[in-house]
Amino acid sequence: MARKKAKKNRGSKTHGRGGMKNGRGAGERGGRGKAGWDKHRRMHMKKVDPNHFGRHGFKRPQSVIKKDTVINIGNLEEKFPKKNTIDLTEQGYTKLLGAGNVSRKLKIKVEKASNKAIEKIKNEGGEVVLPE
Repeated sequence: MARKKAKKNRGSKTHGRGGMKNGRGAGERGGRGKAGWDKHRRMHMKKVDPNHFGRHGFKRPQSVIKKDTVINIGNLEEKFPKKNTIDLTEQGYTKLLGAGNVSRKLKIKVEKASNKAIEKIKNEGGEVVLPE
C-alpha cells in the first residue's frame, strides 16, 4: 500500500503526508521516547510518573554535619612519645579508634572512643576518660 502512495505522490514535496514535519522521523507521533513529557504529553506524564519533575528530598547543609577527627591508638606513641597522660580533645581529635597496638600504660581523655580502643588500652593497664 505504501508503495502505491509513494508512486502516486512522486514529485510532490511532502508525498501526501501533510505538513513538512509529518514525514520525517517521529514527527507525526510527537517525538521519540520521553520527548514532550513536560509539554504536549504532560497529562500522560502526570499519570505515569507524577514525581518525575521537580526537586525531591533534602540535603543537609555541610555546616550542620559534624565529622569526627579520628586517631588510632597505634599512632599515639609516635605522636606523643613522652606523654603518659594525653588530652586528645585539646589536641583537636574527637574520636579514638582501635587500630594498632599500645606498649605502655596511657591515660587518655577524649570525647568518643571505640570499644576496641578502650579494651586495648585497659589491657595495658591504662584508662580512657570519656565525658558523661
